[in-house]
Amino acid sequence: MKQLRISLVVIFSFLLVACSEQNSAPDVQALVYEQAKPLSDFTLNDQNGELVTKAQFMGQWNLVFLGYTSCPDICPLTLAKLNRVYKKLHNEYPLQIWFMSVDPQRDTAVKRKAYIDYFNPDFLAVSGEHKNLFPVVRELGLIYAISDSQESEYAVDHSASVALVDANGAVRAIFKPEFQQGNVPLINTTQLISEFKQIADYYKN
Repeated sequence: MKQLRISLVVIFSFLLVACSEQNSAPDVQALVYEQAKPLSDFTLNDQNGELVTKAQFMGQWNLVFLGYTSCPDICPLTLAKLNRVYKKLHNEYPLQIWFMSVDPQRDTAVKRKAYIDYFNPDFLAVSGEHKNLFPVVRELGLIYAISDSQESEYAVDHSASVALVDANGAVRAIFKPEFQQGNVPLINTTQLISEFKQIADYYKN
């Protein structure tokens, strides 16, 4: 009987350890917020000229990337990667990809639509006046800056990271790009897919 009790204790202890490991926070390279950061409400417009608010984040996972349509490298390359991410994940996870243009002066709704349709017409391409745009970007944990140049052609500095917003409209994680000498900073598609699954499965809404 004593031997049986010892065996049961060992088995029970093993199950507790296994359960604990299964429920442990994901060990990923992404910056994950243990307490998701709720976004304030906002008002932007999509590529069809329709109003976009925080409500559009609700009910699915969201990957948000900053950029602008005149971007020569990071933006088109990242959107191509995000399209592959979307195709791998959206059948298993409700997912929306956001392209947030931080160049509202040049990126009209018509221009954003033509641009995003090239990658995936199901993506959202939103923008708005800087007074509405900047607070959202800041709360996402991202950043952008435009020079004061009055030239028609100018560059926009912006984060190459991708923010993960959960179905409650709160920032859950930031996927950072890889920095390799001589290459533009880009997200790793395979890594993002793997880490997204771990995060989404752990922080189920």
